[in-house]
Amino acid sequence: MLNRRHIRVKVMQTIYAMGCKENNNLQVEGKFVNDSIAQVYNLYLLMLDMMVEVHAFAKAHSEKLSKKILATEEEKNPNRKFITNEVLVKLSDNALLQDELDKRKLKNWRMDDEYVAVIFNELIASDLYENYMNDATSDFKSAKDFVIQWYTELIAPNDKLYDYIEDSRITWIDDLPIVNMTVLKRLQKVKPNSPESLFLPSLFKNEDDKMFSIELLEQTFGNNAFLSEEIEKNTPNWDKERIADVDFVLIKMALCEFLKFPSIPVKATINEYLEIAKEYSTPKSSIFINGILDKLVKEYQKTNKFKKEGRGLE
Repeated sequence: MLNRRHIRVKVMQTIYAMGCKENNNLQVEGKFVNDSIAQVYNLYLLMLDMMVEVHAFAKAHSEKLSKKILATEEEKNPNRKFITNEVLVKLSDNALLQDELDKRKLKNWRMDDEYVAVIFNELIASDLYENYMNDATSDFKSAKDFVIQWYTELIAPNDKLYDYIEDSRITWIDDLPIVNMTVLKRLQKVKPNSPESLFLPSLFKNEDDKMFSIELLEQTFGNNAFLSEEIEKNTPNWDKERIADVDFVLIKMALCEFLKFPSIPVKATINEYLEIAKEYSTPKSSIFINGILDKLVKEYQKTNKFKKEGRGLE
C-alpha cells in the first residue's frame, strides 16, 4: 500500500519539525512517524467505510419512503439496483472490514453522519446514478464499473469530504492521494468470489519497508552534524542561510541514503528526492538539489566512498 516515497515524505516532515524545536527526543519522534504512517491505514478504512455507510443510508432511506402514509407507487416499489449492487453488498457484508473498523474505533461516519448524507445526495442527483439505475444491464462488471466511477468522480474529489479530512488530521491531506489510489486498485481487483481480505491489504510491501522509516529517521538525525559537514565541505559556494529549510532536509536525507543504505541505488535516491522537492518545496528546489547531489555523487565515486551492493551505482 505505502511506497517508499511516501515513507520518505513522512520522515522529511518529522525532521523538518524537529528543526523547529529546541529539544528533540528521537524515541518520541520515531513514535510520531510510526503513528503518522499507521494513520494512513485508518484513512483508507474510512474511505471504504464511506461507501458502506452510504449504501446503508440508501437502504434506510428507501425503507423510510416506503412506509410513508401517502407513499407513491415508486416509493412503495423503488428501483433497488443501487441497494443490490454486488460490489457494495460485498463491502457492506465484509466482516473483516467491520472488525478492523471496530478494533480501531473508527466511527467517524456514525458520529458525523451528515457527510454520509452529503455524499448520498450528490450521488442521487448525478447523471452517473440516473444512467446506472436506468441501465438494464445488471451483472458484476457493470456493478463494479459503477462503484469505481462513483468513487473517482464523486467521493475522491468531494470538497466537503476533503475539508473534513483536513480538519480531522493534518497529515491525512498528504495521505489522501495514495489512499484513493489504493481504494481504486482494490475495487479494480474485486471479483464475485474475492475473499474478504482483498480489502485489507498490508500497509507495507515487506519488512524492509516497515523498518525503512525508523532507520532513515535515526540515521539522518543521528548523523546530522556529519551530513551537514559533508555538504558544506563539498559545496564551498553553498550558503546554508539562503537555502530553504526543506531543501536542506532533503539533501541530508539523500546523502544519508548514499552513505548509510547500501541496498538503495543512487539513481533511485536522487529521483525520489527530486520528486519530493517538486511537491513540497520551491519551484527551483529540484534543480538546486539535483546540482548538489550530482556534485556529491561524483566526489564519492572519485574517492570510493560508496559502499553500494549489487546494482547500487547503476
